[in-house]
Amino acid sequence: MPDIGDYKGIPVIEVLVGPGDVVREEQSLVTLESDKATMDVPSPFGGVVREIKLRAGDAVSEGSVILLMEPQGASADAVTSEVDASGKTGRRDGSPIVDEERSLAGHPSEPAPAAAIQEKEGGLSGSSHASPSVRKLARDVGVDITRVQGTGPKGRITQDNVTAFVKGVMTGQLAAPAGATAAPAAGGAGLNLLPWPKVDFTKFGPIDTQPLSRIKKISGANLHRNWVMIPHVTNNDEADITDLEALRVQLNKENEKAGVKFTMLAFVIKACVAALKKFPAFNASLDGDNLVFKQYYHIGFAADTPNGLVVPVIRDADKKGLVDIAKEMAELSKLAREGKLKPDQMQGGCFSISSLGGIGGTHFTPIINAPEVAILGLSKSAMKPVWDGRQFMPRLILPLSLSWDHRVIDGAEAGRFNAYLATILADYRRVSL
Repeated sequence: MPDIGDYKGIPVIEVLVGPGDVVREEQSLVTLESDKATMDVPSPFGGVVREIKLRAGDAVSEGSVILLMEPQGASADAVTSEVDASGKTGRRDGSPIVDEERSLAGHPSEPAPAAAIQEKEGGLSGSSHASPSVRKLARDVGVDITRVQGTGPKGRITQDNVTAFVKGVMTGQLAAPAGATAAPAAGGAGLNLLPWPKVDFTKFGPIDTQPLSRIKKISGANLHRNWVMIPHVTNNDEADITDLEALRVQLNKENEKAGVKFTMLAFVIKACVAALKKFPAFNASLDGDNLVFKQYYHIGFAADTPNGLVVPVIRDADKKGLVDIAKEMAELSKLAREGKLKPDQMQGGCFSISSLGGIGGTHFTPIINAPEVAILGLSKSAMKPVWDGRQFMPRLILPLSLSWDHRVIDGAEAGRFNAYLATILADYRRVSL
């Protein structure tokens, strides 16, 4: 074990190689986990692993023996002498490598599940060069990391490689795991999906084949990843926008000569900023096991174009008035339709809004735009009879569909967000509170 600072007794959470594995220089051998971070320990030279001297759950310090390896391109005698000098029982002082916390509790160190899997598979995981966060992602989505081909530096498996593997299995481009037609494997290993059906559509009638647009190819892959990897839940609610619609019509008349056109979406953007400030979890993103709370409010809105949907972003919406937002929305929408949006005009969003108000529908389930944790869907507003305590009154009702990431947000919080948003839209004076 190399110098790892002042840390001692650091637990091993994963052994990444097994006996017989051919190891490259700088390839990760084990993963350690301190109270602040995880770290991979790289091999100082290439060679063949002969014996593993520790297992997951053991505690190590600087000088602890990780494994015995027959080096390539180095003096085997020198390496062997160094190992003998340090002792074959573990650390340089000759003390055995054990899980110190378990020993104090009176429990012997036992192999963790990951170690057991490595032993069972004969060290297959040794060929999987991936960081702990990527391995966690693979476990979360039920992917066998040993089946993923890495394209990162030195063959490292990246998050994109895992998501591409999921997409490949689901679309039939990659073979499904063995036993896909059987019951799911224990522990959820493997996706266990049938391959995508191959159909000769010409057998049933005439067809016309057209390639997907570039936008749909890009957005389709992102939406597929987001739908598979984010546990979506959608809350449906309604907002009374009778008074707000009257205000919108009045403002359009007043600003007609200035060429400013107010849409209901501009009002919703400002209302969403107020809701995000009250419920900051909706303005956050997951980063591994951490939740990143953003102190800025960049709102994305779905824009319909001839080639597919794109999501321009209104930056710092909290610092802009309705006139500025309306103008910027019009400019970004025009650029989107012309295919002239720049990459930075579609990046950095905190929260997205997808509006079908001009088309129709009552409710729908919008797909979250990762790395965001929520998205709001707007359907077509309609006049409905609403009981005011004495009689039914005609009111203009806007359907709200809020999709949220259940890893970050729970149902009660989502219900409060929707209710608060509906309150603001019903009485827009509250947006300034």
